[in-house]
Amino acid sequence: MKRQTKIKVGAIEALAELFDTKTAEAIWQGLPFDSEVNTWGDEIYFNIPLKVELEAGREVVKLGELGYWPPGTAFCIFFGPTPISKQGEIRAASQVNIFGKLISDIQVFKKVKDGERIRVEKA
Repeated sequence: MKRQTKIKVGAIEALAELFDTKTAEAIWQGLPFDSEVNTWGDEIYFNIPLKVELEAGREVVKLGELGYWPPGTAFCIFFGPTPISKQGEIRAASQVNIFGKLISDIQVFKKVKDGERIRVEKA
């Protein structure tokens, strides 16, 4: 069974699919989340009330991937380069657990501003 989530920020709504990982399972079991968005280049991240250890972490991620950043207990959405990305890559601040991917329009997140409220729930 595919596990899908709905991500809402104001009028923006996107769907994501969770992978089969320990991090994805913890996120699924913890839903829903309501938080305040932080932006960092073309990444948004927000704190969630889960503590998950690093699991096959990586710094270079793919467009549309969802990551969990253990040092900040943060849910991350990567939709383009970050301030430390090199040419042709998307780079997280440090290693993240990749646990899912966006399955709808990625570019809608370019409209999201710092401080906006975000909600992630089961679709």
